[in-house]
Amino acid sequence: MTTAREATAAEAQAAIAEEFAFFGDWTERYQYLIDLGRQLPVFPDERKTEENRVHGCQSMVWLVPSGDASSMHFDAASDSAIVSGLIALVLRVYSDRSAREIVETEPTYIEQIGLAKHLSPTRSNGLAAMLVKLKAYAAEALAKG
Repeated sequence: MTTAREATAAEAQAAIAEEFAFFGDWTERYQYLIDLGRQLPVFPDERKTEENRVHGCQSMVWLVPSGDASSMHFDAASDSAIVSGLIALVLRVYSDRSAREIVETEPTYIEQIGLAKHLSPTRSNGLAAMLVKLKAYAAEALAKG
């Protein structure tokens, strides 16, 4: 629904909460998540390696960092439609940000939009695993300076 990229992770989270508030029920919200996932950039098969895989997810998820502490970019993909939508939200909040902002930003949007209550335990665990891995990449970039 937004066309411009939000300037900060906090702005991205606020925009996500605003967008999800438009939908009356979780059927519509899940559909929106699936639509977001379909908009992810193509993720080349050669990057779908064990090294790039996020463990702890029931579905297959791959996450690839690039950049440095000043600006980190993440590419990610999943074999699941809903998980792809979750990835789209995670990337919107955390990709193309400084490593410090990534490490310091808590994913408050998950609670704000009600995702925490509406995801299955396995999807919740997978989302948590993805966030841990993403923040670990950022912490590593910070440590390198």
